[in-house]
Amino acid sequence: MPLSYYACANCGFWQRHFAPPDCPVCSDTRNDLPEDGWHFLPETQVAATHDGDFRQVADDLWAFTTTPNLGLAGTGWLIVRPEGNIAFEAAPYHSARMLTKIAELGGIRFLAASHAHGYGALFQLQREFGPEMLAIHKDDLAMTKAFRVTTPYDDVLEIAPGYVLHHVGGHYEGQAALHDRPGRRLFCGDMFKINQDEAGRSHAISSHKAYHKDIPLTHNEVRHYRDVIAPLAFDAVLTPFEYAPEVDRDVAVAALDEALTRLPGVKRLPLGERA
Repeated sequence: MPLSYYACANCGFWQRHFAPPDCPVCSDTRNDLPEDGWHFLPETQVAATHDGDFRQVADDLWAFTTTPNLGLAGTGWLIVRPEGNIAFEAAPYHSARMLTKIAELGGIRFLAASHAHGYGALFQLQREFGPEMLAIHKDDLAMTKAFRVTTPYDDVLEIAPGYVLHHVGGHYEGQAALHDRPGRRLFCGDMFKINQDEAGRSHAISSHKAYHKDIPLTHNEVRHYRDVIAPLAFDAVLTPFEYAPEVDRDVAVAALDEALTRLPGVKRLPLGERA
């Protein structure tokens, strides 16, 4: 059987394999195993059954999504810069139309992601655009069989002037956030879950070790989140799933401070409610 790309039908995680024996994302304690056993979708099947879309979120920021939903249904973010575009996270799969749009916007010079839940089809972006950098934290290298990490790092990595990856851990051992200083944005991975209504308005914020299982973070994990993001200036957060201009640095830090006032546990804090 030839070596090829396969997506897990349950969570969408991609592997380059002969025949994947299991899915490391689904097998992890943060996620559920598929009720009907393993089922892996070859790239040709995904390409034939999925399309995608894109939208401009800000003057220099685009969001890419896959339709119908594949796996966790994440978003790929593209920061458009004259000095070379930065892609953070990836859509679960990129149709030819999506790849054409990225090319029209200038391609990708720097590529990174927070953790496995945001990887999407990074392999496509690396294969199509050949970025000079694909940066993943060293503690998550075991999850990167579908693509080639060119730039592993420890605690902090400036991928371009003003764009800095910070290791935050917590939700995933190697989870990282991207601080976009020029845009005053924090691409926070799954540090936070932002509950939003159908119109995309944010109304609650929380932090978890595992979201759908409601496993909380420890106090030390919350403190590490706070230590990393408190010195950073940002007016919005972006997860692999949500764009939340309602969540700035003060709101994010206040949510972490509230979590440190009680026993570890999951609480969805209404926005505007501070510790």
